[in-house]
Amino acid sequence: MAQKVNEVMTPVPVAVSPDASLVEAGDLMREHGIGDVLVVHEGRLRGLVTDRDIVVRAVAAERDMAATTVAEICSTNVVTVAPGEDAEAAVTLMRRHAVRRIPVMDGDRPIGMVSIGDLAVQRDERSALADISAEPPNI
Repeated sequence: MAQKVNEVMTPVPVAVSPDASLVEAGDLMREHGIGDVLVVHEGRLRGLVTDRDIVVRAVAAERDMAATTVAEICSTNVVTVAPGEDAEAAVTLMRRHAVRRIPVMDGDRPIGMVSIGDLAVQRDERSALADISAEPPNI
């Protein structure tokens, strides 16, 4: 029987409000050893900001990290998946949309995050990507 997304996801994703600064988002990423935070307003997903977004859309553009909000640079057309979907559906979405992380949604509310590493462990816990994903962050 195929595993469901809610069996492989990381529950309780890290989130910030749209008016949080890029410094705040970066601090949360470092603190939690992650590469993304959800942008949530009143419990509803408004976007996703990644470490790469911060580098490409803010650092390289020489924006003021303390004055720039996540709402200004986050991706708003976020690919999502439902918790009851097969994990393979998440793999298909990642391939189709060239993303490495997908918020898991219960209606319009984020309840988790599934990453390429989560899915690698689910598919083959002895794979190189699963080994790398299981290691603690190097911060």
